[in-house]
Amino acid sequence: MFIKLILFSLAVCICQASYPRRVVKYLQSNNGGIWGDWHEPRFCPTDQYAVGYSLKIEGKQGRRGDDTSLNGIKLLCGTKKRRSSNGFTVTSGYGPWGGWSGFMKCGWGTHLLTSFSLQVEGKQGRGDDTAANYVRFRCKALKWHWPGYEIGGSGFWGHFSGWITCPRGTAICGLQTRVEGQQGRRGDDTALNDVIFFCCK
Repeated sequence: MFIKLILFSLAVCICQASYPRRVVKYLQSNNGGIWGDWHEPRFCPTDQYAVGYSLKIEGKQGRRGDDTSLNGIKLLCGTKKRRSSNGFTVTSGYGPWGGWSGFMKCGWGTHLLTSFSLQVEGKQGRGDDTAANYVRFRCKALKWHWPGYEIGGSGFWGHFSGWITCPRGTAICGLQTRVEGQQGRRGDDTALNDVIFFCCK
């Protein structure tokens, strides 16, 4: 057991050492979907953080259609003092269905994304699985003690997790998504299932 713990710790250290940013903490909800593969992590440039986001969502497909709902998450990057002048964005893997929304942004130049809540529909048995449906965030200045204010709405199906928050003085700087590939004509597509967000100082 002790040897397994050491090996696991080494694996975590090696993985974190390969990140292009100094990651203080990673955030993951306890309700993420179980299907698909994890894609490569993607990060905002050095000294930039997430200041807004866009979602790739497929609309309802009707009674005979195969719903996937949330397909992708894209972060808009900016500095602690102002938005990115070149509109730099980052996204990990995403599904092929739906279209990207416009960016939902924090209200002030010094406010960054620091918390998230993931909406996920549980297993439907013989029904139509959709897995992740939506993600919403909280914005705040890094020195604030209070939780911040919410941006975003809600998806079609499922329940939101509790709020998962970066440590004080840090903000979301990157993400990694778990996406199920296309399942073919007779399969049940779910697209995006889960996400990890990274906190940087």
